[in-house]
Amino acid sequence: MFGNAHHAISAYRKVSVDVSVEVADPHRLILLLFAGAQAAIANARAAIARNDVAARGEAISKAIDIIGNGLKLSLDPESGGQLADRLAALYDYLVLRLLRANMNGDLAAIDEVSALIEEIHGAWREISPAAREQAVA
Repeated sequence: MFGNAHHAISAYRKVSVDVSVEVADPHRLILLLFAGAQAAIANARAAIARNDVAARGEAISKAIDIIGNGLKLSLDPESGGQLADRLAALYDYLVLRLLRANMNGDLAAIDEVSALIEEIHGAWREISPAAREQAVA
């Protein structure tokens, strides 16, 4: 389902995350992208609270970049089928909500995106290769 790790690596580098992604497996890269998106969303939330429009825009742009150019572009519709299609649609929705949050300083939209990202991130943590190995053992 996540066939293009190169897109994930590029997006991760582009948002200046200080982690060595060259040695990370594809599953770990996706987890890092989720963590980066959550960090950017937290920064946006803080910027909204401070009424710092420039910082809000920068943080939301970073989150949009991670979601749209990292998570979404790493989907592989051929092997992921309907799940990949649904995740792509969800990522599009998240980007739209973040755009609205940026335009209006909409904290409710930020909170909605954060909750949805955390839910998917949690699912990815549960399906880690290590968790699958423990379930088999």
